[in-house]
Amino acid sequence: MNTLIHRDSSSLISDLMARMGAFVPEPDVRLEEFMEDGRYVVRADLPGIDPEKDIEVSVDRGMLRLHGERRTEKHDAHRSEIRYGSIERVLRLPEGVGPDDVEATYQRGVLTITLPAAPAGEPRKIPVAQVDPG
Repeated sequence: MNTLIHRDSSSLISDLMARMGAFVPEPDVRLEEFMEDGRYVVRADLPGIDPEKDIEVSVDRGMLRLHGERRTEKHDAHRSEIRYGSIERVLRLPEGVGPDDVEATYQRGVLTITLPAAPAGEPRKIPVAQVDPG
């Protein structure tokens, strides 16, 4: 299967560093990408977030941007491993997919974004023309 959505460049660097055994911080938003019923699906784990107030999904110049805010809860002395604050992830959309083609839903802490799967073109050899330096 060809990947239709490419990770942002910081994720590519993180992947490379992880393969070399370097410490890599966890991404702000964990994603899952797959094909289902002819559509490309991206799911993001965003528990504890109010989707109407704290999640923004936007498309601009071929990029899909997920932005959220996990608000800090006030407690007396406590220990927490939950990351609060602003979270974001940016993904490149497949060629030809516009903002009207993207749909987003939120259920039980999971944001699901669906978009059409761009048809894979037939492979073809591109001729290289020699230009006379003349």
